[in-house]
Amino acid sequence: MGGPGNPPEGTPEGAPGGGEDEYGSVVFDESFVRAARLQEFSARERISDHAPAVRRRPAVLRRGLSRQVLFLVLLIALAFSTAIYMGFRHPYQKPVARSAQPLRMTVIPLAPRSAVPGSADAEALFAGSPAARFRHGAEGFTLPAVRRTAHFTESQVLSALTTAKDYLVDSALDPDVLTGGAVRSVRLLLDPQQFEQFDRSFAHPAADGRHAPTGWLIRFDPSRAELADRNIRVRGTLRATEAASDVLEVVADHTLVYALRPTGSGADAKASLFTVRRELTFHFDRGDLRLHQTELAASSVQAGPLSCADDQADHLRPLLAGHKAKPGTPAGTNPYATDTPTALCGTLSTAAPR
Repeated sequence: MGGPGNPPEGTPEGAPGGGEDEYGSVVFDESFVRAARLQEFSARERISDHAPAVRRRPAVLRRGLSRQVLFLVLLIALAFSTAIYMGFRHPYQKPVARSAQPLRMTVIPLAPRSAVPGSADAEALFAGSPAARFRHGAEGFTLPAVRRTAHFTESQVLSALTTAKDYLVDSALDPDVLTGGAVRSVRLLLDPQQFEQFDRSFAHPAADGRHAPTGWLIRFDPSRAELADRNIRVRGTLRATEAASDVLEVVADHTLVYALRPTGSGADAKASLFTVRRELTFHFDRGDLRLHQTELAASSVQAGPLSCADDQADHLRPLLAGHKAKPGTPAGTNPYATDTPTALCGTLSTAAPR
């Protein structure tokens, strides 16, 4: 009997070892096939022992992809948290609501000692006065060098100076404002918290240091005077400082010279010069800077030639060429009434342009 690997009848002719067939190692006869052990796998065995038809990704790749997704999510969360943190810790804080204080104002008339000189040539009047060296109109409101402060950026300081200049131009150079008409352009530049005081000043003018229209802007009695020359002469300074960590202060100190003549008198009438020294203090919080508005904190006006006996709260009532100051003094001051401002009046120097 042959062994397990040999056919039962022995090695057939032509089989390996016969040396006659070079392909003998791969050719099997019938007896070899019948002697081979056969095994048929069941369905369960075929499923469990053989790889499925669809190839699955290795678990290592799946784990690597999950880690990448998790890392990306953590990175986005970290960036978002950093943005929120920097928003809370930003050196320039968010605007904080702040109550605007009422405007404190002083209007001081300057009375001439003699008749007011005049000329039909307004240019000649300017040329013979210190105002000859002043700039014309808005060019006189020159901005200083802009520098950042401890709590405000350079752009914020520039915004404050620009808004202050706009207020000065609208309140002291606009012909419609000067003739006692328009006030809206000035009002729109104010912090809305001051609207009530502003509106009351024009609805019920009073020389109480709070509600004089001439403390807010320059305007002449339209029944008495009009502009003889629209080229108003201006010279002065603007400076910006911090009043507090959240308040930027701008102080404007300017001298303005107007050429005036009687209303409706015509171009041939004599003109005279009228001088206003005006110092305004503006306050800006970050909300004001963003909205291009300001809080007018203080206003000091010295103007002449005026008569001390006239009420200058509602309109300035200039003394024109050839006129003299009326006899009389300002309204009396009651020292026992602490809420009543002191009535003031000065004398216009002979060296001042008139």
